[in-house]
Amino acid sequence: MFDRPRRNRKSAAVRAFHRETWLAPQHFIYPLFIHDGTGNQPIDSMPGCQRLDAAGLLEEVEGAVKDGINAVVLFPAVDESLKTSHGEESYNPDGLVQRSIRALKARWPDLVVVTDVALDPYSSDGHDGVVSEDGRILNDETVEILCKQAVSQAQAGADIIAPSDMMDGRVGAIREALDAHGFVEVSIMSYTAKYASAFYGPFRDALDSAPRFGDKKTYQMDPANSREALRELELDVAEGADYVMVKPALAYLDIIRLLREHTALPVAAYQVSGENARIKAAGANGWIDEKKVALESLYAIRRAGADVILTYYARQAARWLAEG
Repeated sequence: MFDRPRRNRKSAAVRAFHRETWLAPQHFIYPLFIHDGTGNQPIDSMPGCQRLDAAGLLEEVEGAVKDGINAVVLFPAVDESLKTSHGEESYNPDGLVQRSIRALKARWPDLVVVTDVALDPYSSDGHDGVVSEDGRILNDETVEILCKQAVSQAQAGADIIAPSDMMDGRVGAIREALDAHGFVEVSIMSYTAKYASAFYGPFRDALDSAPRFGDKKTYQMDPANSREALRELELDVAEGADYVMVKPALAYLDIIRLLREHTALPVAAYQVSGENARIKAAGANGWIDEKKVALESLYAIRRAGADVILTYYARQAARWLAEG
């Protein structure tokens, strides 16, 4: 006599009895690209994604809300004329992101609006921080600007501030700045373990935010490392983060699990542009079933321990899940 695990797989109803991981629209944050021009602009390296103008943003979010998506995160494609070495446009109260937040909150007060905090969309150097004359990324000078950016976004109505820059000490500094301006209810979703990954390429195409020189390895994490993520986790928790994030997701499922096992805070994971693009491309070529692979990838991220997933598949996945 031997065990027969297959007895617990013999029908959909039986399999449902002991399904360990569940996935629903409530787990998704929908990343959206915005620009200040007229009309929506397709992104060649990200099929299905567009840079949205003001009207297009409202239309896309309306559809997302109908699909059950309750949260979005905004990424701006900033005109070159507004980019400077210190990214002052990032905290312009009438900037693209700030105006977009106000428009979204006016239309959907209960929509959770998440905002990215980093200088690369606004930097003439394409880096997440201020660059010194000798090419170094200046940590403390950058953090001062990030605090201004975070406060400006909170003033516009942002619900969650998500610093993606990977500067040391920025979570604590942003928490202090938000509290000092009366925004004690605004949350911080820290990019805790953001790796210097090759999977970001299509995203940088979308925002034209690639570094103008060098790379981001002096501030983003080495893909070979895992213990370093625990050090970043300890710091972010101590500095007041409300959520911790791993980016990318699929190539770093072990890191998602590592953070899940070492914190009681919600863990977020970002299924990044390159991860999305490879599923899209393989599906378009008929090499895989896009729907099945996309959903399987999202289940894998959840199974690893993510409470929240930032994914470009948010709307499609919500509809697929509704279909059963």
